[in-house]
Amino acid sequence: MTEADREKRAAGRAAAGYVASGMAVGVGTGSTVRYFIDALGDRVRDEGLSVRGIPTSGDSAEKMKARGIEVVGFGDVNKLDVAVDGADEVSAEFHMIKGGGGALLREKIVLTAAERRVIIIDSSKRVKTLGAFDLPVEVVPFGHEYVLDTIAQTGAAPRVRQSGGGDYRTDNGNLVLDCAYGSIADPRALEGVLKGIPGVVETGLFLGLVDELLVGRGNEVETITANKVWG
Repeated sequence: MTEADREKRAAGRAAAGYVASGMAVGVGTGSTVRYFIDALGDRVRDEGLSVRGIPTSGDSAEKMKARGIEVVGFGDVNKLDVAVDGADEVSAEFHMIKGGGGALLREKIVLTAAERRVIIIDSSKRVKTLGAFDLPVEVVPFGHEYVLDTIAQTGAAPRVRQSGGGDYRTDNGNLVLDCAYGSIADPRALEGVLKGIPGVVETGLFLGLVDELLVGRGNEVETITANKVWG
């Protein structure tokens, strides 16, 4: 196991402690969340924990079912007590880039709907300024060439994400443009510009959607609340 995997596992296990019996839980997507699903499944098996989870992807749904975690939808619960998800980057202002796993739209819905948002990362994901990780933007297939050209005018080098020899498709049937900015000085301004482009469904900029940040450091976990500034 790599150092990054050890840190992801530590953060995922710590996040499972935020879940109490009877809760409805939003479950993100990605390599760090897999450790959370494993740890939560252990609690369901060993403690008889009763939880219902709304997954943000088919991949997470299958992993949850395999670990004995009940999978539901928004038609089955009237609120999410907590949502747990990873991030590709988290800045000093608690802005995030997400969507490396292609589930950015559903992840944003789930985090927005949750009363408490817990983000789990390894130490490499903590940054001062967003943008080293290419920003994912989910777009409808029709006219995506126009959207790509328009996004290029914002200072990015966008490309259509590929998978299995063809264009990657989200669980919603959309495309993802991975947009290389290098550095994003004003995430809020960029979010407004991108969301104003017809054909853009959602962006991987997640602003104001962190309550607790769990950062894996070796086998330890640093817990940072969103009102604590760090750099």
